[in-house]
Parts: sequence; structure tokens; C-alpha cells
Amino acid sequence: MNHFLPIAYFQNQFVPFEEAKLSIATHALHYGTGAVGGLRGILNPENSREILLFRLERHCQRLSHSAKLLHYDLPAQQIKTIIVEVIQRNRPTTSFYIRPLVYASGLGIAPRLHQVEKDFLVYGLELGDYLPPEGISCRISSWQRQSDASMPLRGKLTAAYITSALAKTEAVESGFDEAIMLNAQGKISEGSGMNVFLIRNGQLITPSFDQDILEGITRDSILTLAKEMGIPTIERPVDRSELLIADEVFLCGTAARIAPVKRIEGYPLPLERPITETLRTKLIAITERRDSQYQEWVDSILIA
Repeated sequence: MNHFLPIAYFQNQFVPFEEAKLSIATHALHYGTGAVGGLRGILNPENSREILLFRLERHCQRLSHSAKLLHYDLPAQQIKTIIVEVIQRNRPTTSFYIRPLVYASGLGIAPRLHQVEKDFLVYGLELGDYLPPEGISCRISSWQRQSDASMPLRGKLTAAYITSALAKTEAVESGFDEAIMLNAQGKISEGSGMNVFLIRNGQLITPSFDQDILEGITRDSILTLAKEMGIPTIERPVDRSELLIADEVFLCGTAARIAPVKRIEGYPLPLERPITETLRTKLIAITERRDSQYQEWVDSILIA
């Protein structure tokens, strides 16, 4: 059961979560004309009155860019200001997830982006581990990741998530934790809501941007960390069969963080995951502000 934070930002004001309600005629509900963001917040392990947010600026920039694809001008600084105030008003006492949403709020019935009102809302919910940290099982989905030619995949658009929902449910109903989707060329693209990494012969490999992936913020962070730590990295197309013989595989995202993969369909993967665990330990230390080198990635919000 989801436990939502009590205060939301809705229609330019802060209201109780239960009062933030949309019309059944809302354009985004019918046509997927929306864009989402999402970021984790944790309590500082050394100060429960301090909230830590990982790469807040980057999350706000991405949502601002996504809004632009919907013909909506929403500055990143405005998004940031509202997110910070939502957190301050809610005074969370446990780890949580913030969900900002840009959406076509008009009540028209034509599938279009022009001459349709847009709006912006923010709410939050308590969130622990999204996936089991000890390792997950994956299947290759029968559903294909969309192409950037059919949908602007540089944006985190709500319409794109129907494929993610189909793939996730197919995976779970067939006995797996997660799905990995291929693109139209039959190459590895991404999970239902996460980017994919693999390690072969000490090299960190991930599908490149031309493989119809979302420009993941956690993905970008991992690539930066790996290069700084001397781990060879490469972004390129990845074959399905290459995953099955990899030394290590993991998925990553804001909600999942780093989730190691222990099995892909009928193919077990090695239980020793030295590079995955090194990166995971480093990333957790950074998000908890225990790493002095990357403190600029973490915003601090004091709760009165």
C-alpha cells in the first residue's frame, strides 16, 4: 500500500493530497500528453532534520526539457523551488520519492498539443527498495521499445510508459522480477523503467543514446563514477546474446538505484559482482553525502 505525503502542489497552490483531484475530461488522461520526473529523498543518517536529494538540478532540467516537447515553457528553477517547498511542508520522516508531473490540463477531446492548457503538479510518497537489492531475475520482453522516430524519447513522456507497463506485467506474470526491452533493430534498449549495464572482461558497457534509451540521470552518474574510478567504459549497441554471457549485469534508475541481475530467462549470471558492488557502494555513499568528492550532486534541505 502506498503512503502518500500529506501535502501536494496542485493548480498553483499547496493542498492536502486528498484534495488534489483532476477532471475525468483531462486531456492528459485520454492522450498521454504529460511528462514525469522523479527523485528520491533520504534523511541524512547523521541528522534526521536534514533531507538529502540526489542531483536535483539535473532532474529539474530534464523535466523542463520534457515540458518543452509538450509545447510548455516551465523553467527548471521554478520546478526546483516548488519541489523544495513541497518537501519542507511535508517534513518527511522516512525515505521518499517525489513525483512532479507536467500535463495537458485542458478538457478538450482533440489529440493535439497546441491550444491546450498545460499545468504542473508535485506530490510524494514513502519509498523503500523498489527492487530486491540481493539480485533480480529478468526476461527479454516481447514488447519492443519505441523508436525516437515515433516518440521523442529524450523526454520522459507519460505516453511512453504503456510499453513499460506491458513489459513489466508480462515479466512478473511469467515469473520474473523485471523486463528488458529490445529496440526495432533487435538490440538491447532498456528495462521497464531503468537503464541496462553489463560488465565483460572488466569493461563497463551500456547501450548508447542511439539505441532508443532514456537519458537516465543515474546512468550518467554511473558512467562518470566509473571513469573517475579507472573502470573502462563504453557506450555502444548491445546484442541480446551478449547479456547472457556477461560477467555482471545490473539495471539502474532513480527508484531502483543499482539493481544487480542474477538471472536472465534460463541463464544464471555469476554471483560474484565486484564492479557492480563497487559502483553501488560508491553511489550510496554519495547519496548519503559521505563522499566529499561529489557533494555538489547532493542538495540539502533543512526541515524545521
